[in-house]
Amino acid sequence: MSSQRLLAFGLRFYVVVFFLYLFLPLLIMAAATFNDSRFPTVTPWDGTTLRWFGELAADGGMWQALGNSVIVAFGVLCLAVPIGISTALFLNTVSSRAKPFLYALILSPLLTPGVIIGISTLIFWRQFGVSGGIFLTVLGQATFIAAYVMLMVTARLQRFDRTMERAALDLGASQWQMFRRILLPYLKPAILSAAVIAFLQSFENYNTTLFVVGYDTTLTVYIASKVRTGLTPAVNALGLILILVTVVLAVAYEVKRRREEAARARA
Repeated sequence: MSSQRLLAFGLRFYVVVFFLYLFLPLLIMAAATFNDSRFPTVTPWDGTTLRWFGELAADGGMWQALGNSVIVAFGVLCLAVPIGISTALFLNTVSSRAKPFLYALILSPLLTPGVIIGISTLIFWRQFGVSGGIFLTVLGQATFIAAYVMLMVTARLQRFDRTMERAALDLGASQWQMFRRILLPYLKPAILSAAVIAFLQSFENYNTTLFVVGYDTTLTVYIASKVRTGLTPAVNALGLILILVTVVLAVAYEVKRRREEAARARA
């Protein structure tokens, strides 16, 4: 009994430390938003204020950088998700000895430093007269983010019952009908999850973006430049807003999911 209690205590202690490790920096960042100090810190506490939200609203450069990050993320989403899905479907049909080689080749961008991807992308596209900017940023990020999508869709495909596919084809369905009515609904959870991961990976990317963004500025590049010239708690205010938006969206999705499950259970 003593060993079981010790194990239970150790497990609870680990869970508490784990969540503190995850959320304590976010709580400190949120608290620094309301500190009257011109530095993003909670010590010393110079008084409670809301003026950093006003500073954030007046910072046109940060809002422009945020808009560029959203544009790039949606561009990467539209490019990486179809490529990742197509690659996963292709690898699912390959049964030769070349499959491990192809798999490693497709995953190689994930193992390549982002700096190398950014520099090589810039050098390659300059040969065709394409200079740095949002378009090149989308291309550079999509080269490795598509691999994340491929991994998530491939994991879902490995649990797919291929007899359903053969049965649909035997009943006269075309390849497109089989994909649209059977395979695509089955892959929908993985595709949605991969799309979210692709968006977040693009939104927070810095190493690759720094070399291909050109005269445009994304949020990560803008914040990095502000670190050198003087960072204010306005950045904390933006981070707090993004956290709140993320929490609200996550709660809304969970409520919607539970309502759908309850509706299916009643049916």
